[in-house]
Amino acid sequence: MIAVRKLVSSRLAALFVAVLVTVAPAAQAAESITVASTTSTEASGLFDYMLPKFEHKTGIDVHVVAVGTGQAIEIARRGDADVLFVHHKPSEKKFVAEGFGVKRYPVMYNDFIIVGPKSDPAGIKGDDSAPDALASIAQAGTPFASRGDNSGTNKKEMELWEAAGMDPTSSSGQWYRETGSGMGKTLNTAAAMDAYALTDRGTWISFNNRRDLELMVEGDPRLFNPYGVILVNPDKFPHVNAEAGQRFIDWLVSDEGQQVIADFRLRGQQLFHPNANGSD
Repeated sequence: MIAVRKLVSSRLAALFVAVLVTVAPAAQAAESITVASTTSTEASGLFDYMLPKFEHKTGIDVHVVAVGTGQAIEIARRGDADVLFVHHKPSEKKFVAEGFGVKRYPVMYNDFIIVGPKSDPAGIKGDDSAPDALASIAQAGTPFASRGDNSGTNKKEMELWEAAGMDPTSSSGQWYRETGSGMGKTLNTAAAMDAYALTDRGTWISFNNRRDLELMVEGDPRLFNPYGVILVNPDKFPHVNAEAGQRFIDWLVSDEGQQVIADFRLRGQQLFHPNANGSD
């Protein structure tokens, strides 16, 4: 009886060791990367559509930190991300030039639009100049909801105000309202206040709480909105998962990744246009 127990015990022990040996390599093989990105790529649903396809193909898990472009860049500058995926080209080029990123790759684009209440108190609907439209809003003193968060959208907004020769922050808390929030929350504020706002088209298409908001201004070339992706520099931050991060970038700009971006639609509309082989 004792001999039988010893035999069973030794077999169980051997089985336990075999399980450990089998599981350990699988656990070690699991890879993940952190991508610091914008609220528009997250809120639009692009990542929910795209990432499962990449993860299934490569086995690499992608963890997204979705904040404004300014915050995403700061996260990457601290080395707290492997990849940066944002939409303010001047900031992206500076990030690389200062040695925090390896190379900027163009990925896709859409555009910014100005939305506002159906009543259009500033009379801007159909205007073909975004700066002129903003100037009309300021002159009318009608509410404008700004993200005010140093995001890519906020940076573009401030560029447009500068082109209009105006500084709206001098009227902060009056007709100019800075939410300090992401695009979705800022659009909610605009809808509640019957205010104008600048938004990226992808978030607008996916936004459900429009109430009386309508698209007012589009088509100005200054509203072009390119997105770029950058590997965080492993020479500066040795813990960066450079191999997996570069595989993600390579997939995004490959024919397969570009087709996935092109195929992403909501309400019958294309939210982003692939641009890996183009100029932005």
